[in-house]
Amino acid sequence: MMPEMSLSRRMVRAARGLTIDELPPEVVAKVKIGLLDFLSCAFEARDLPWGCQAIRMASQASGKASVIGTPVRTSPAEAAFANATLGHGLVREDMHAGAVSHLGVVIFPTLLALAQRQKASGRDFILGAVCGYEIGAAVGRAIMDQGMVRRFRPTGITGPLAGAIAGSRLLALEEDVTVSALGFAANATGGLNEWPYCGGEEMFFHPGFAARNAVTAVELASLGARASEGALDGRAGLFAGLNKSDCIARVAPFSGQPFEILSVYYKPAPACNYAQSACQAALAVTMLDGYPLQSSEIESIVVKASAAAVGYPGCDFAGTFGRILQAKMSIQYCVAATLGRGAIEETNYHLLDDPEVNRLVSITSLEIDPAFTRAYPGAQGAEVIVKSRKGIARSRMDDVIPATPQQIRARFRSACAERAGAIEEMVDTLELQEDVGALGGLAA
Repeated sequence: MMPEMSLSRRMVRAARGLTIDELPPEVVAKVKIGLLDFLSCAFEARDLPWGCQAIRMASQASGKASVIGTPVRTSPAEAAFANATLGHGLVREDMHAGAVSHLGVVIFPTLLALAQRQKASGRDFILGAVCGYEIGAAVGRAIMDQGMVRRFRPTGITGPLAGAIAGSRLLALEEDVTVSALGFAANATGGLNEWPYCGGEEMFFHPGFAARNAVTAVELASLGARASEGALDGRAGLFAGLNKSDCIARVAPFSGQPFEILSVYYKPAPACNYAQSACQAALAVTMLDGYPLQSSEIESIVVKASAAAVGYPGCDFAGTFGRILQAKMSIQYCVAATLGRGAIEETNYHLLDDPEVNRLVSITSLEIDPAFTRAYPGAQGAEVIVKSRKGIARSRMDDVIPATPQQIRARFRSACAERAGAIEEMVDTLELQEDVGALGGLAA
């Protein structure tokens, strides 16, 4: 009897077999808009503390790989670390709700770094991105239940796997080499979810660690190092280590369903995924007849959301707020600041000491809504109910409204300024590029 093929080899074989002709136009378009969204976030986060720290770390190494928006040239691993941290620096990145993961902020930095190490085409870049999303999302869908996400950062586990398969596909590595790259990536997963309770900044660096580890895994395998083929599904593999061996059979990338990248959405608000629809519902309240209210007229606020949203670490937090990240995670704060300012903007999260925003937070309560809970993760609904001296105003949304391609392009052009035209043209013609590594130079 032939031994059963390992999960790693099954996934690698499927990824290596994918061709550009099999990708629908909407998948190729999604890669391009996702890349622009990532780049816009990275450019905007350059001056934030965690962005500056990642850039300084990258500048200590030497190499040809670019750090976005800077003159720094460094090693592929350190460029991937810095660029992933920058892409996550606003908390306004891509989101795959089923995997509870931000995969693009690992996949794109990994691909950009490796494309400056070895010449690669835009077609292989696109295929690498699609394969990365397939593998990362499939593993995340299988294991990221509410118990897991309370303890582990999903992107820290799914990200290295996604990045390693993406980078291996970009460089057209052989099957055995790619299996080893995936195995090394499995050994380099990690990331804890303790940070939301105090606003710890390790969250910003989780994608950086993941991207650096993905690049390292690909480079090690390329040099001939061999990892355990059972690093994912073996008796002491990743799934066993997470006490999720019973979930292995659920991992089904390339299963004939729509490609996983099509399930990704791009955030309208620079805040936690679980606060997005609540922010939008709060903004909708401010546009109802009878508004604008003076914030002092608001007497109570109720936010209804799914159990996943209310239960995610840091989302049900009413202060006090000592760090921006605490505000970006807190549904109460996100709603209060949106109602108080009548806008969803980055500046909302720089009002930690504002007395009126904090008063609104203090009168905001969260409730688990059974309908939203049943609909999750296929939809992420929220309802905001505001009681004031004028009466009750409410807005209920069945799902978050993603940032549109037009909005993403506008954000990108604003962030990249004089570089925007050349970068956007190259991304828009990505499948025609013979040396996609040039994109890193343009973005530097």
